[in-house]
Amino acid sequence: MKTANLVVLVCFLAGALQTTQALKEEDCEVCVKTVRRFGDSLDDATKKDYRKIETAFKKFCSGQKNKEHRFCYYLGGLEESATGILNELSKPLSWSMPAEKICEKLKKKDAQICDLRYEKQIDLNNVDLKKLKVRDLKKILNDWDESCDGCLEKGDFIKRIEELKPKYAHGEL
Repeated sequence: MKTANLVVLVCFLAGALQTTQALKEEDCEVCVKTVRRFGDSLDDATKKDYRKIETAFKKFCSGQKNKEHRFCYYLGGLEESATGILNELSKPLSWSMPAEKICEKLKKKDAQICDLRYEKQIDLNNVDLKKLKVRDLKKILNDWDESCDGCLEKGDFIKRIEELKPKYAHGEL
């Protein structure tokens, strides 16, 4: 009797662990959003045939830029792609698998897929510059085509941004 309870407990804990490790959208944001957008663009006839999905994905990829373009490159949706794991997208899509699950499978094949991230937008009117990382402060200056000569510490970058803020911060960066 005790062994049966132990087995049930182990199975329960294993199931709980599995659900907590499920991929979240923010863990693989470019993949999830791109797969969703692509899946939503397909008609019902195309959704059922993985070969049609692959053809449609290659057409979809031809118009993509930035992070989505890189995602297409990783999957093999572009002519210049070195490798291709397109069937890891097309077959699950034809089975109506959710975007998060598809991206979870793609991540197992190529971890770079989930390394793609959208750049976060910074609202300079409402953000506390002291809470930003130095890399984010540098990005603000870089986006403004400004430099911070002699800046060594975080406070130096904040001071420079505060000096330039009236010139550039009319809304969001």
